[in-house]
Amino acid sequence: MNETAADKIFHAVMERIVTGDLPPGEKLRQDYIARDYDTSHVPVREAFLRLEAKGLAKSIPHKGMRVTSLEPTEIREVIEMRVALEVLALTHALPHHDADSLATLEAARLACDGAADILAWNRGNQQFHRALLAPCAMPRLLATIEDLHITAARHLFAYWRDRWVPRPDADHAALLDAVRAQDTTGACDLLRRHLRRVA
Repeated sequence: MNETAADKIFHAVMERIVTGDLPPGEKLRQDYIARDYDTSHVPVREAFLRLEAKGLAKSIPHKGMRVTSLEPTEIREVIEMRVALEVLALTHALPHHDADSLATLEAARLACDGAADILAWNRGNQQFHRALLAPCAMPRLLATIEDLHITAARHLFAYWRDRWVPRPDADHAALLDAVRAQDTTGACDLLRRHLRRVA
């Protein structure tokens, strides 16, 4: 599917907000963004609406569209929601993993382990979790989990950017082994522990 101008703007601005390049309170200027992407204000407004729906931006009267603040207390709630929903998705996904999905999962694991910086690691980590859960084929559940990943990533960049060091993720390797073995109980236990480490 071809990416529209609104898609490009949404993804680019979202990444800048998540990584902290656009800090909380920063004003998002339609005119500047439209000029940067050589487009009209229409796709910019559409992108802004999508950012607002994700909780990344908010329209404030007389102040325009601003990047939302990051609440330190919300990460525990986000982690507990991820535990509940990702374990549910994994329970439904695991029986449907096959050679192709396992190969995708392994490639994502290797990309995550081989990351040279936190941005590449975050992309690889999200790819791994998407590949782990995608076979559940429950789009509403996966969309909700994706939103939680975005919020979790903002906290990651805010608090770990300067402390992150490259390292292989033993949890990912163990999860992949459990999925290959079709060990639902073991995989779910591993995923719970893996996600709660962040909190």
